[in-house]
Amino acid sequence: MSAAWPKVPLKYLVSKIGSGKTPKGGAEVYITSGVMLLRSQNVHFDGLRLDDVVYIDQEMDDDMASTRVQPNDVLLNITGASIGRCTVVPVAFEAANVNQHVCIIRSNTNQLVPTFLNLVLQSPMIQNEIRFGENGSSREGLNFEQIGAFEIPLPPIPQQLTCVQRAQSLVARVEGLIREKQGLVNLMAEKRRAFIASAVTRGLNPDVPMRDSGIDWLGDIPKHWDVSRAAWLFAERDQRGRADLPLLEVSIHGGVRLREFSTDRIEQTAADANTYKVAIKGDICFNKMRMWQGAVGAVPQDGLVSPDYVVAKPTQFLDSNYFGLLLQTPGCSAEAGRRSHGIVWDRLRLYWDEFRDMAVPVPPLEEQRTIVEKINKATANLDALKQATEKTITLLAERRFALIARMVAGGQK
Repeated sequence: MSAAWPKVPLKYLVSKIGSGKTPKGGAEVYITSGVMLLRSQNVHFDGLRLDDVVYIDQEMDDDMASTRVQPNDVLLNITGASIGRCTVVPVAFEAANVNQHVCIIRSNTNQLVPTFLNLVLQSPMIQNEIRFGENGSSREGLNFEQIGAFEIPLPPIPQQLTCVQRAQSLVARVEGLIREKQGLVNLMAEKRRAFIASAVTRGLNPDVPMRDSGIDWLGDIPKHWDVSRAAWLFAERDQRGRADLPLLEVSIHGGVRLREFSTDRIEQTAADANTYKVAIKGDICFNKMRMWQGAVGAVPQDGLVSPDYVVAKPTQFLDSNYFGLLLQTPGCSAEAGRRSHGIVWDRLRLYWDEFRDMAVPVPPLEEQRTIVEKINKATANLDALKQATEKTITLLAERRFALIARMVAGGQK
């Protein structure tokens, strides 16, 4: 920091440091319109992202009146993977509240300009303190006392404004490049999804004769393909008691995989082991609550899955990787949603009896394998390009933080 700038604990420069709460009832009380409830996924360094914002009713907002957001508040994520992300609430912003994972910091504007505070919070010095603390170990959360103890450089207000103006101009250029690269990543992801959906529902030969499948969500399929109910292809597997197997999970659009950061086995008690379902390599597994979002895939290795998953074992000779990809397509996801049961959209469940009644296309076995092989090859190329682009985004983000560090340290001369 500049020697000419004194540093003052944040608690002496603000009128509020506090967070909200998750409404009683959780996601089930969210409504389609009303008062916005800002969560950690809405708070980003480049501003608020409201594409997946949720709403609460006026009565609930009144109950949380002390954590209503005001223009020029600085919002800081204080838990989880996004800890440290922060942004300033725009001057022209409608009513909103926050949950317990987002902290409101309301500065005394005659001492500390909110946009300058936001810049300081994004600086490497404060970000490192947020993430690692004094002893160097990773933090899982921040409390208000720790936030209040942040040492904030405090130049005069005119210098704060100048620093912000310079930083915003430089950072905006970098953020523009980041958005451009992120747009390319999104385009590649969409191209990947479209290629897979076409391959598993139309095949690889654009000139093959087609016919009406008789399935509303599917439309035309190659003339030589069959159509079958899932019940003729799979049977439910409900096997328990294999504590020696590793834990698997099903992610949305990512299929079935070894549980991240863990190769743990169920070692507690026999009762614990008996609650987990066995999934065998080549099975199909889906999350009942997330099947409509694409949480399904072929099982890559023997393992244990949540009792809230459905495991389907093939009863015919088929390529489960083909059907795993098919069931992830938007058309299949929509059909799964139509067949799911629940009071609210976020609690819809697809049970075995509904899954088994779904009609799906069935190419010849060799064609299933060829389709999977072509998809793997094409997506490997796209994934390599995506990884290279994401590396560029990471480097640009590092450049962004370096620029902020220079500004907060006294700016460019």
